[in-house]
Amino acid sequence: MEYIKSKIRDVQDFPSKGVLFRDLTTAFKDPRALHIIGWDLSQLYRDKGVTKVVGIESRGFIGGSILAFELGAGFVPCRKPGKLPADTIREEYAKEYGTDVIEIHRDAITPDDIVVIHDDVLATGGTMAAAYKLVKSLNPKKIYINFIVEISALNGRANLPADADVSSLITY
Repeated sequence: MEYIKSKIRDVQDFPSKGVLFRDLTTAFKDPRALHIIGWDLSQLYRDKGVTKVVGIESRGFIGGSILAFELGAGFVPCRKPGKLPADTIREEYAKEYGTDVIEIHRDAITPDDIVVIHDDVLATGGTMAAAYKLVKSLNPKKIYINFIVEISALNGRANLPADADVSSLITY
């Protein structure tokens, strides 16, 4: 994981003053780092029977797609409103400075599915908590939550459901 950490860029004052942003795009562009991320993510779920990986817009699409490919599972995008073409369900959630909404196709997950919901970074946990509610409303057999990076000082896990199985590759 030290190699991956060495490829993550820290951006001060992004997206707002006082925030230290962990930019994974620099790790994604490095072939070795991207391979390690994909391999390590897949090892967490190799024997869990995962049938779908839900990736949260937008950086969650990268790791989520790789994870789905590695596991031989399907990929489901969880997107901002109006970006999905068929019938969707939506969840509104609170952010530091207002509210936001995410959506998923109503037919994306079935009761037979075992799902990993993936995003790149766990900060405050609001987006993931909303994605979890959406997926849970579709009644899959099991839901796992996964991140590449977790910012522990922001205590995002506290905003996730207590019964959620949460993992992160790297913790700051």
